[in-house]
Amino acid sequence: MLSADEAKRLLISADQIYSAAEVAQAVGRLADEISVRLADRLPLVLSVMGGSVVFTGQLLPLLNFPLDFDYIHVSRYGDATHGGAIHWKVGPRDIVADRVVLVLDDILDEGQTLAAVRSRILQAGAREFYSAVFADKDIGRSKPIRADFVGLRVPDRFVFGFGMDVNGAWRNLPAIYALQEAGDENIGSGARGTG
Repeated sequence: MLSADEAKRLLISADQIYSAAEVAQAVGRLADEISVRLADRLPLVLSVMGGSVVFTGQLLPLLNFPLDFDYIHVSRYGDATHGGAIHWKVGPRDIVADRVVLVLDDILDEGQTLAAVRSRILQAGAREFYSAVFADKDIGRSKPIRADFVGLRVPDRFVFGFGMDVNGAWRNLPAIYALQEAGDENIGSGARGTG
């Protein structure tokens, strides 16, 4: 975990990738796109904890149609900088069966976690699976899953803000930042979402 001074120094030296206004505009656009596709489907919306809590909290009030809500908690990173085994802390409950399910996540990084989430939800009996990610990272290679709804595209850098953290800090920022290129890989957990 970073100290308050270390976290402040990281933010000062970081590059702003998207402003708070651009983030809010992207969330509004996503709400419109999701509404067109799912407004008459009474979807079950599942938020992937904990990175998507800010995204979920901003998006849900903009979805002007009936839905059910729950969460799942899955991680591929823990305290490591690079993805590892998938860890389910809270899996999908039995309410998934025969439902249209929309999963909300903060960032689509390599896609391994979201692909595993899709597989597990479909195995649990969901009728249809959709995914919305706030950010889709351009990693320069194909991913095992593509999100149905994407807020913003981000560069292949260590990004944080709007739910994504850097060593536990700065999930609360309304804008998106990227660490300086040199040493990006040396910062601990977070900033890649569940991935």
